[in-house]
Amino acid sequence: MAQESPKNSAAEIPVTSNGQLEDSHEHSFNRDLKRSLPVGLGLSETKITSHGFDSTKEGVVEAGPFPGSSASPKSSVISPSSAAASRLAGQGCDLIIPTGGRAQQKSEPVVLADEVKNPAMEKLELVRKWSLNTYKCTRQIISEKLGRGSRTVDLELEAQIDILRDNKKKYENILRLAQTLSTQLFQMVHTQRQLGDAFADLSLKSLELHEEFGYNADTQKLLAKNGETLLGAINFFIASVNTLVNKTIEDTLLTVKQYESARIEYDAYRTDLEELNLGPRDANTLPKIEQSQQLFQVHKEKYDKMRNDVSIKLKFLEENKVKVLHNQLVLFHNAIAAYFAGNQKQLEQTLKQFHIKLKTPGADAPSWLEEQ
Repeated sequence: MAQESPKNSAAEIPVTSNGQLEDSHEHSFNRDLKRSLPVGLGLSETKITSHGFDSTKEGVVEAGPFPGSSASPKSSVISPSSAAASRLAGQGCDLIIPTGGRAQQKSEPVVLADEVKNPAMEKLELVRKWSLNTYKCTRQIISEKLGRGSRTVDLELEAQIDILRDNKKKYENILRLAQTLSTQLFQMVHTQRQLGDAFADLSLKSLELHEEFGYNADTQKLLAKNGETLLGAINFFIASVNTLVNKTIEDTLLTVKQYESARIEYDAYRTDLEELNLGPRDANTLPKIEQSQQLFQVHKEKYDKMRNDVSIKLKFLEENKVKVLHNQLVLFHNAIAAYFAGNQKQLEQTLKQFHIKLKTPGADAPSWLEEQ
């Protein structure tokens, strides 16, 4: 072609056979390169090295001082080649290149060893706190029994708790006697039923005493039937009283035990705080007094909460107890009176009044069709 395309002087870089730049063109190349570089990157910070084609390393732009410059050497290296990029990617660290051309490594999050929670240390701390609390409570109990320590007493609440425990013992005695009566009545009803069957059999085989054996057979069967009705009423009475004694009252007494444990802890930490307040106040004892005051406040709130819970449960228990025992005592009285009076209709009416359904013998057993 007649007209050659203009060539940039930076594109013509004579290279010797060993891959080094000629000295005659080095100055002009650096001048052109300085014009083409960004403002933030000076010529004094740039150096280009070109190696031979047989070398494994490709073109590398090193951020360092050019010969003759007074700038301090930079330690960062920028590798635009694919081989260098793969090496950087394999290192797993991110490089941040600011506008000044310097490569900085992004800092990873630092985890302090003290912040790592060790499960074994947590368990050891829980055991230490439990041991200290147990020691203080045991010391408080021994001091109260020996008459050396003071205890917090709510006279009204303590009187209600004592009445509840006394009533529980009496109700348990009534329950035990009622169970004995039910067992004996069951045996008597079973005997009466067998006796009625024996009289009925003899009435068929003894013609001379047919009517006499028949009367006695009917009487024993009627007594057995009425006894089963009375037995159902007594068992219902036992079940209701058993629920009241072994579930409702027992649940309230469990809350009372928690209240007493909270009271012992409260008194133990109260005594500990009083002993510290009586001692000297200096830089060593003031932190202990403050910590003891905080623990005392925590156990005081727990004690007040448990005392309030016990008061509420005792109130509800009293209302429930009166209602339940009123119905059960009326049932027991009417059933016993109707049975021994021989008033079968009144006995059946009593069971209907309290919605009691008698279980017929063999009602729970499956039929032969269900078994098939």
